[in-house]
Amino acid sequence: MMKTFTPLLLAGLLGLSAANGFAQTATASTTPAAAAGNQPAPVILLVPVEVSNRALDAGCWAQFYDERNFKGDMLTVVGPASIDSMDKGSGKQLKRSIDSLVTGPKTMLKIYEHQMFKDKSIDFPANSKEAGLIKKLGFGGNIQSLQLTCSN
Repeated sequence: MMKTFTPLLLAGLLGLSAANGFAQTATASTTPAAAAGNQPAPVILLVPVEVSNRALDAGCWAQFYDERNFKGDMLTVVGPASIDSMDKGSGKQLKRSIDSLVTGPKTMLKIYEHQMFKDKSIDFPANSKEAGLIKKLGFGGNIQSLQLTCSN
């Protein structure tokens, strides 16, 4: 995949170098007063990046969506993970209502109604896809704690 983008990246860099050379030539030939207000336009290069995580590649993850049918904002939790309270750290992003989720092929997810893994809980095995979570949970979609474990 990177081989496809290498010529594009090289061409972009050469174009940037040419633009910088042109800007230097243009400013050198103008008067000092005009050169002070004459700046080249910023150049933005978009370089494709592939992010990899061994646990994610291994299939131990859960994705949470804030809308039904896997739409809206999405957050991925890579396991193993244990979040005892959604009021701190990474849990704050999950505290809002979650209405759909997907689990990886080597994931066991347990979500809880209350903090510290208390009271009502629901288990989701590997490869789960739940498009309408609020109805299934019965406690309004407000997940307060979760445990994500990985199988071999």
